[in-house]
Parts: sequence; C-alpha cells; structure tokens
Amino acid sequence: MPISKKQVQHIAGLARLNLTEEETELFSRELTAVLEYVDQLKVVDTEGVEPDYKTAGGAGDLREDAVAASLPRNRALENAPARDDEYFHVPRVLDK
Repeated sequence: MPISKKQVQHIAGLARLNLTEEETELFSRELTAVLEYVDQLKVVDTEGVEPDYKTAGGAGDLREDAVAASLPRNRALENAPARDDEYFHVPRVLDK
C-alpha cells in the first residue's frame, strides 16, 4: 500500500511540520517501506503461540510511582501553536 506525497503532507500538517519536496518524497518512500514490512507480519503463523506478557505490556513492566520535577512552563509552551505568556490557547468547546 504505497503512501502518496499528498498523504505525507497531510500527516506533516497534523504534526505541524514543514517538509521540503525532497523530504516529502523521502518520507513517502520510507513510510511505504515500513507498511510493506508490517504487511509481511500478516503471514506469520501465530497459532498456539502464547503471549509474552513481559514484553507485551504485562504486569512485569510496571514500576513504582515516583515524584519528579515537572516540565518548566516555558518548555511546555514553546511548541504550542497558540499561547500567551502563561497559558495554552485552545478553541472553546463549551458555551458559557
């Protein structure tokens, strides 16, 4: 399933990335290669194979909660598309 340059541009727009024509073409080829590789997994016979919970998000992967320093406000806001000095600006979703 080839990924078109138009699809790459759409994904880049969602991620707020500005890609050059060369990057768009490169990512189109690379994403197509990734999806072709994933398609190969469809033919693998997994009948009778038990899940490995330690590598598949099972209880063995849990860690204790720990208090840590939070991200500084200016770092959290630096890539926000709309903001003022202290807050994210988001579209209103509820009426007053």
